[in-house]
Amino acid sequence: MASVKWKLQGREFIQCNCDYSCPCQFNGLPSHGNCQAAGVIDIESGFHGDTSLDGLRIAMIATWPGAIHEGHGQCIPIIDERASPEQRDALLRIMSGQDTEPGATFFAVFATTFDTVHDPVFAQIDFDVDLEKRTARVSVPGWIDARGEPIRNPVTGDEHRVRVNLPQGFEYDTCEVGRGWAAIKGPLALSLADSHAHFARLHMTETGVVH
Repeated sequence: MASVKWKLQGREFIQCNCDYSCPCQFNGLPSHGNCQAAGVIDIESGFHGDTSLDGLRIAMIATWPGAIHEGHGQCIPIIDERASPEQRDALLRIMSGQDTEPGATFFAVFATTFDTVHDPVFAQIDFDVDLEKRTARVSVPGWIDARGEPIRNPVTGDEHRVRVNLPQGFEYDTCEVGRGWAAIKGPLALSLADSHAHFARLHMTETGVVH
């Protein structure tokens, strides 16, 4: 059992290189044989022990040469530059799966698949997301420039709405599915174009997602 209690509640935008809906959400293999992803979380309410995490943001860039569960991945954790030393430590512990029951969150699961965790980045994270409209914009200067949009019907151009519900998921309960574009710089430079993105409200603790 995790010795420190923590909570994150907020909104997230995640994009990967898979086709819309991402086979990983269905225990399938990645669309193109490997996984490249970036995501941002706006923490509306949170804590780690006695440390408040309200109003902070975190991001992550991650790549795997094959399916995530096959391992050998790399990641770059990014922490809001506004975070105090105590908040930075708390967020890095959560993002690395520490103080968490094994397999309870996607942070904890992903941590077991990384061969390389690059030094954390402390940066300005500009993030605007509308879950209902399935839109997002992300700017982490020098690292991430990304946007998310709704999927559109190829005939009419109308917005196409899809949701994924994972009652036993380790990331979210329900997400809105869309598409995204991202230019990512640094040691894990990526270019993602018109690929899977999802928008979700998060509520997780050291024991997993609150459904």
